[in-house]
Order: sequence, then C-alpha cells, then structure tokens
Amino acid sequence: MSKASSLLALAVAAALSGCATLVPSSTEVAPAIPAQWPAATSGTSSATVEVADIGWRDFFVDPRLQAVIAQSLDNNRDLRVAVLNVEKARAQYRIQRADRVPAVGVQGQMTRTGGDAPVTEQFSANLGVVEFELDLFGRVRNLSQAALQQYFSEAANRRSAQLSLVAEVANAWLTLGADNEQLRIAQATLASYEDSLRLAEARHQLGGASSLELSQTRTLVETARTDVARFAGQVAQDRNALVLLAGGPVDDTLLPATEVTEIAAVRPLPAGVPGEVLLRRPDVMAAEHTLLSANANIGAARAAFFPSISLTGSIGSASSELSNLFDSGTRAWSFVPTLNLPIFQGGKLRANLGVATANRDIALAQYEKAIQSGFREAADALALNDSLDAQLASQQALMAAATQAQTLSQARYDAGLDSFVTLLDARRTAYTARKSLVSTQLAQQSNQVALYKVLGGGWHERG
Repeated sequence: MSKASSLLALAVAAALSGCATLVPSSTEVAPAIPAQWPAATSGTSSATVEVADIGWRDFFVDPRLQAVIAQSLDNNRDLRVAVLNVEKARAQYRIQRADRVPAVGVQGQMTRTGGDAPVTEQFSANLGVVEFELDLFGRVRNLSQAALQQYFSEAANRRSAQLSLVAEVANAWLTLGADNEQLRIAQATLASYEDSLRLAEARHQLGGASSLELSQTRTLVETARTDVARFAGQVAQDRNALVLLAGGPVDDTLLPATEVTEIAAVRPLPAGVPGEVLLRRPDVMAAEHTLLSANANIGAARAAFFPSISLTGSIGSASSELSNLFDSGTRAWSFVPTLNLPIFQGGKLRANLGVATANRDIALAQYEKAIQSGFREAADALALNDSLDAQLASQQALMAAATQAQTLSQARYDAGLDSFVTLLDARRTAYTARKSLVSTQLAQQSNQVALYKVLGGGWHERG
C-alpha cells in the first residue's frame, strides 16, 4: 500500500463520519395546559405586547432602580457563576466537537535495547493520526450534539438567572421603599400619640381625664413605638438584602425614600396562546435543550451496539543513527485500522442505553413540568392583576374615609359629644388603613414585576 492510499483512506474516513444517526426521530411532549389564559383576566385576548421583547430599561422607568439593576448585573455573584457555567459548557462542547475531526500530531522517539546482544538504538520521527474513529453510526456526532445542547441549556439558564435577578432587585427595592414608608407612618403616628399622651397626663392631673383614658392612650403610644422599632429593623434588613443582590454597597441617592412608586412603564400582558408565550421563557428553553441533549445521548448509546472502526496512520523517518534520521532511504509509513465488534459486555451496553433512555424521560418530564409551572405562575399573576387594582382603589377610598372619620371624631371628642373610646377606635382604624394601603401598593407593584418575569421578559436590554 502506497503513501497515497493511506492518505486516501483518511480522507474517506473523514467523509464517512456522521453519515448515520440513531437518535429517536421524535419525542412527544404533552404538558397538558389550557389552550387559553384564564378568562378572569380582562383585556388579555386583545393584548399585543410581546413581553419577552420588552427590555428591562423599557419596563422599569425609575432611574434610581435602573442604576441599581445595572450594578447588580455587573457585580452579583450568582449571575457571575451562571456566566462562568456558560463558559464551562462552551469549552466542554469544543472538547467533544474535536473528536469529529482527525487529530494530527508529530512524534519523535528513541528506542535503545540491549542485554546479552549488543546495544542497539533506533530513532524515528512521525507525522500521523492516532485512533480516529469512523463515525459510521453517529456516536461521536451525537455526543457532540448532546454537548452543544447542554451549552445552549446553560446559556438559557444564564438568561433565566439574569431575569430572576432583575425581578429580585426590583422587589427588594420596592420592599425597601414600602418599609421606609411604613416607618415614616409609624414615626408620625408615634409623635402624634405622644402629644396626646402628654395632654392626657395633664388632664388627668387636673381631674379632666380618667385613669382608663390615660392607660388607653398609653396603649396607642406603645403600639406605635413597637411598630417603629419593627419597621426600623425591617428597613435595615431590606438594605442588607439589596446590597447582597447588587454585589456591593448601594449609593444612598439610588434608594427609594418613603414611597412605593409606579415602576412599570407598561402593563405586561401576554400576546398569543399560552404555549407560544411560555416557550420564550428562558427556563423553559433551558429544559428543552436539556431534553434534546438527553435525546442525542440515546443515539450515542444505541450506536455503541454496532461495530466501530478506528484508524491510526503515520508518515515519517526511521534510522539507527540520529544524524541520519532524515536522509534518503529512511522514510517509513504505517497504517493500522482497528475494528471493534462488541459481542459480550455483561449487559453494559444495554444498561447504558437504559440510563440514557431514563435520562431522556426525566428530561421530558422536567420540560413538561417547566411549561406547567410557567403557566401556573403566569395564571396566578394574571388573576391578581385586576384583583390588586380593585383592592388598591378600595384601600385608597378606605384610607380617605378613615382619615376623615378620625378628624370628625377628634372634633366631636373635643366638643364633648363623643367618648374617648370612639376616638380611640377611629385612630386605630386610620392608622391601620394607612399601613394597609402601603402593603397593597407594594403587592400591586410586586405583581407587575412577577408578571413581567413569568412571561419571560427582563433579560433583554434596549438602549
């Protein structure tokens, strides 16, 4: 066999690689979700907003919140790990892909032998291919495809981590603003109650107020004092949580003061049927790529049942003298095809196929569960959308009525027309209404963030 025939064999080997595949042709997915979003959501059917196309800078309009989110995307350690996992998966794919082409290397060797016979030396230098597998049944290609899909899965996981981080930062920022507002309300209420207590103590000394009235006023003071201490602790915890998410200290000018602002520029509603919307979620995309990777592994496991051919070939020089290694007449070549035909493996190949099939079925179930979970999360957020709007309007009306009732009750008490018990009840109702309004505002804004997240928005940035 000539050198030309050896090179021709290697070329044929490369051409034959990947000419067959044993991957299952299709995998039926049955997530069993409704064909439409919950009917209780108003306006959903006419919505045309593709939430996944809305960048987080377009959605979150407060410049302070935008700055905190940008800081977290640069410095958050969990997101950094997700990015590094993508780099790792990319490198692993490149390693696996390299097996699809022949690896060419240069080898130099010296062999010295001796014993009862005289010592002899042999020198050689070769350029060749070592154990390149002809991928007749797609085993190598399927392994490469599995690694590629795993890389895609990690990339989707990174986008999912970024989406979650954006939502967590927004919620932490909102919570800090709400607790600051609660603290301000408690501090203002405490100051008002302390004024009332000083007045009650003076009237009690003059005989104008009973001991019961004095004790009841003290209960108001201590209740408000307890709330001040509790909300102060919550504000400190909220700041710590925001610092952790941001990956470092956050400038005070970027923190919310004492308000729960409207942070959403648009009301995110899904366009299209649930399946179309949910398949754009990064976590669902990651589960899909994991399923495709597991499917490719089945093809590799099936291919292991069939014969495999590996080629080793080299061209070089051999000489007994190092100085004469590259002289004429020292050329040498070798061509070593190896056929491996599995006959008895103790059930190893069938067990490997069973593992690959089970992994595919697990990935399929996880993919369907990801779609189901996504539908449930979106349906919950959509169901709360109108409900929280109605609650907020009702709570605002309640606070206005409670504040007016407190003002009237105070005037009637000062005029001697109402008892202190009536005034006490009016004060408690107004205080509770103020705190409940802040909680409802927080819930309404947090639900907008949740809806944006569960519909797959937030990881793409515009501008």
